[in-house]
Parts: sequence; structure tokens; C-alpha cells
Amino acid sequence: MPVSVFDMQSLQHLWGTDELRTIFGEENRIQKWLDFEAALASAQAELGIIPAAAAKEIASKARVENIDIAAMSAEIRRIKHSLVPALKQLQAACGKENGEWVHYGATTQDVVDTGVALQLKEFHAVAMRDLQAVGRELARLAAAHRDTPMAGRTHGVQALPITFGHKCAVWLDELGRHHERLVQAAPRVLVGMLAGAVGSQASLGPKAIELEALMLKKLGLGVPTISWAPARDRFTEYTGLLAMLGSTLSKIGNELFNMQRNEFGEVEEGFSDGKLGSSTMPHKRNPTSAENLAGLSRPLRYNAAMMVEGMVQEGERDGIAWKMEWKALPECCLIAGAMLFQARNLLAGLKVNADVMAANLDRMRGYLLSERVMLELSERVGKQTAHEWIYEASMLGITQKLSFADAMRQHAGLGKLLADDEIRDMTDPAAYLGQCGASVDRVVAAQAGWLG
Repeated sequence: MPVSVFDMQSLQHLWGTDELRTIFGEENRIQKWLDFEAALASAQAELGIIPAAAAKEIASKARVENIDIAAMSAEIRRIKHSLVPALKQLQAACGKENGEWVHYGATTQDVVDTGVALQLKEFHAVAMRDLQAVGRELARLAAAHRDTPMAGRTHGVQALPITFGHKCAVWLDELGRHHERLVQAAPRVLVGMLAGAVGSQASLGPKAIELEALMLKKLGLGVPTISWAPARDRFTEYTGLLAMLGSTLSKIGNELFNMQRNEFGEVEEGFSDGKLGSSTMPHKRNPTSAENLAGLSRPLRYNAAMMVEGMVQEGERDGIAWKMEWKALPECCLIAGAMLFQARNLLAGLKVNADVMAANLDRMRGYLLSERVMLELSERVGKQTAHEWIYEASMLGITQKLSFADAMRQHAGLGKLLADDEIRDMTDPAAYLGQCGASVDRVVAAQAGWLG
């Protein structure tokens, strides 16, 4: 019976996808072990180490369909070894003579770690595909809302005008760096191993280096320069990058969550027929997609931290630290993959309320343009005097609930210095967007390469 949120039928859609569960499911995990054994036997036969007939039969029988997983699991519990029961079944599936050549010269960690690398290779392709899809949605929103004014906020309150396109371009620019990091990391991470019990390759004979390279070429993985059984930086780097990516996606989710508050109402996530917000309040439309995206990065980061712990290894192999990866690494991938999938859907269905954004800009009644007025007046009266006058006008105006324009009109210095048409112009948010539009254009153009 499922006990994990990754497997419960009622919850698994929040924590992964069917595609990701297939990649990290038990059947595929075992199949990757068998792929290792088939590639090893094939490479050994090519190099004249084992008979060609044995390699051919091992490859033909190295299918998960030939493994009784229940029986294998029972035997794992009996003998307390995670791989040998599967190898015994593969051997039994082959003829007596050919079966003797199964797993010749390899050790368990060679198989398991290379199997994980093969799973990561599959995951990496999915993650890069979905990252591209998220990037495309952000590029679309950035371009469409290049000139849609909204309040820029610092410390949780309104600061200066920006555009919604500018906000999306900042997110896109950040995702572009994650894409670059993942591309650069792939050759370091997607590496297999045929090192033997302590990494010396003594069991593999004089052709060990050639054998390892040939086997890993068949599997489509990189070749290490030395054993990495006790060097867990590869997988740790990858999960660390996923944690960074998840934090960016979480930031986007959290921002869109807050922008959907009734008091703001600047965006709305897609509403599907029958979507229910509350068991007691029929009117509610909760930002469930944004809040789930915002929350998932927390367990992702903690699992990535566990991977860092696993880097502290003892000797040439450490089962204590190694086995932590069996939990943390798949969960990092499932969560990060779920976040990419959900982010794409959230952004694709997002409704942007430009009129509400404009109305929210007016909530400050012009005061968020104080910087512009100060800079404009600095050339006339000096920066310090301009700052002092605008501060005086602002504090009095806010206290008396005046608009910024009226507060300036009532100030002795500003009222004499500025005409009404100047005040109206300098308190227009759309006229103080700086380089927002140009920045959006620059980011969308710069990121076009990986977005396809």
C-alpha cells in the first residue's frame, strides 16, 4: 500500500508526473542494472574476455520482464544484499554455461551508480525539455506585457513603476542561467563507472581501461578518469542545481500567489470547470497552482542538503552515506520535474489584469514618483534641497491624505517652482518606466537561442 506522497493516487500529481515516476520507478531502476550487465558482457566479448555466445545470451535475457521483482525483493531481505538476487535471476534465465559470465569482474556499486546515471540521463532530457517550455512561456509574457505598467515593490510595499514584462524578463534571465548551468554540468554528471571493489580495476584485467570506455560508450555515458565510488560530487552538483532551479520556480510561484491576493488582484491563474476552493466557502478561487509551486522547493532543498551530507565518505566505499542517495536523488528529480511541469501550466494559463495593475499604481496617489520629481528638480535647486522639499511635502501630504500632486502644490517652494502641467507629467507612472522596455527586448533576444 502506498505511504508516500510520491505514490499515493490522491496526491502523486502534486509531487511528480507519470513520466518521472516511470523513470525512477523500480522496474526502470532494475532495467538500468540489466543494461549495465548487457553492455559489460558485450564489451567483454568484443575484447575477447568472455565468449561471444555468452554476451549475446546475457544481452537477450537482460530484460526486467525476466525478473520476478517480488522474489528478488524477498531474497534481498533474506541475504541483505541489494543486487545479487537480481543477478542470480539473470544468470538463471541464461543457459548454465553462459550464465556463469554474468557480472564478470564488476562490483555492485559499478552497477547501481551507473544505473542511476542512466536514469539521470533520461531525466535530464525531460527536465531540459520542460525548462525550455517554461522559458518560452516567460518570453511570451515578457513580450506581451513589455509596456504593461505595474507597481514595483521593495520590502513588500510599492516603490517605483515597472512593467509586468520586466518582471517576467527578470525570471527568464535567471532561468537562462540555470539552463546554461545544466548544459555545462551534464558531461560531468552523466558518467558511468567500472572500477571494481575498491576502484583499482584489478578484477578487470589488463584491458580494464579499454573495457570501461567501450562499455560506457555502449551506454551513452561519459568515462571517468578514476573511480568515483567515494566521490559523490557529481550527483550532489546535479541535485544542487535542481535546488537552485526549484528556488527560482518557487519564487515565481510565490510572487504570483501574492499577486492573486484579493487586495492586489493583478493576475489570476487559469480556472478549470469544477475547480473547488473550499469545502465551506463556495465562492473561493484559491491560487492552488501558485502555492503548490511555491511550496515544493522546500523539500527539494532539504533533499539536496542530504546529498551534500552524502559527500562525506569513508574509505573507498561507504554504504551509510551512499544509501542516503537512494532516497534523496530520485526525490530531488521528481520534485524539480513536477515544478517545471506545473510552472509551465501556471504560466500558460495566467491571466494578467492590466487594468488592476494600473489601478494599484494609483493607490499611492502619485507618491511613488517622488524619485522622479527629486531628480528633475535637482538641476534647478540642487539635489539636497529637492530631496528636503519633496520629503516635507510628502510627509505632510500623507498625514493629511492629500495626493502627491496636491501636496506639492501646497508646499511653499514646490508650489512656486512647478506649474500644474509639470506636476501632472511628473506624477504619471507610465512616463517613468526607465529602461524596462529595452531590458525586456534585450533579455528576450539573448535567451532566444535555447528557447528554440
